[in-house]
Amino acid sequence: MGEAPDIKGWVEAIAKDLVDRPGAVQVTEFQEDDVTVLELTVDPEELGRVIGRQGRTAQALRALLEAAGARQGRYYELEIVE
Repeated sequence: MGEAPDIKGWVEAIAKDLVDRPGAVQVTEFQEDDVTVLELTVDPEELGRVIGRQGRTAQALRALLEAAGARQGRYYELEIVE
């Protein structure tokens, strides 16, 4: 099996594609028990773009993280910081 993918970089790249101010996108990664937590910060005015209608965009990101984690035997959690 190859090197683990850069999940943090992937989340950051997707978030930058969703917003008008990609310079304000920041992803912080830390371990909490056996879960890798990714904290996503964007410009407060663009929070809705990352969350999406009825939370669909955020839900889709979380589903993709879950799938990526399942392939690696790891758990990822996405927290969008307001």
